[in-house]
Amino acid sequence: MRPLLSVVTFGFCLTLFGCAARCPAPSPAAAPPGAIVIGQSFDMDSAVLGEKRRITVYLPPGYTESSQRYPVVYLLDGGASEDFHHITGIVQVSVANEIMEPVIVIGIENTERRRDLTGPTENEKDKAIAPRVGGSARFRAFLTSELVPRIERDYRSSGERGLMGESLAGLFVLETLFEDPGAFGTYIAVSPSLWWNDGFVRRQAEPRLKSPAVQGKTLYLTVGGVEDNTKETEQLAEILRQHAPSGLVWHYAPLPAEAHNTVYHLGAVNALRLLYARTREPGGGG
Repeated sequence: MRPLLSVVTFGFCLTLFGCAARCPAPSPAAAPPGAIVIGQSFDMDSAVLGEKRRITVYLPPGYTESSQRYPVVYLLDGGASEDFHHITGIVQVSVANEIMEPVIVIGIENTERRRDLTGPTENEKDKAIAPRVGGSARFRAFLTSELVPRIERDYRSSGERGLMGESLAGLFVLETLFEDPGAFGTYIAVSPSLWWNDGFVRRQAEPRLKSPAVQGKTLYLTVGGVEDNTKETEQLAEILRQHAPSGLVWHYAPLPAEAHNTVYHLGAVNALRLLYARTREPGGGG
């Protein structure tokens, strides 16, 4: 997670709905006068994690008035003070300009980020980054067995699921693709921390790519070229070139001019506009 590039540069109000079952779409009547409503949040108790988690939701324009079903992008590092505004800003502008189709964005706020986004490690330097690490399997179980079913119950999901993250969250995205590819259909990994556990996820890539479960999935992989996870990501891209099955749609789009702390913005723009592209009719400018 990088410093927030807020789309809203003036005062805003994030409407909070403490809904136990079904969260209604935000409406102008529910917001204080002058508020700019960009999402809604709710807390859910996780039996898997043994804690309460805050979830923040972005709904497409016109959601309340329509009966349309939408793809859902599950955003790691997705709290209101994390990358929620950044990514939903890209979505809002791209949808308004008819560059990408509308999507629901589900932001998952962190509690113990380095615990949840990392797998086990035998590397002592890895273990030193936080009091607890290696909890990715439990966090993934929370997503697949608790969060996704709730979202698909309470919101008009089309059943198309994407998972998106950067840095350690990008590592988690790739680990999920290789450990449980059926959990999501689209995987977006920006500057993934593939050095974790001496490159374990990267070393597992070749045999895991042989699994029939990766067929029909889509992967978007990008990394910067300045003080970034460039070497490790290029090594994974080479494995994909040699061993990716024909049924896996994958894109490797490095951004050599970007650094680790700048690559997410441009990487997210490129990934979302490509993977959720909307076909436009020819037309002129205004």
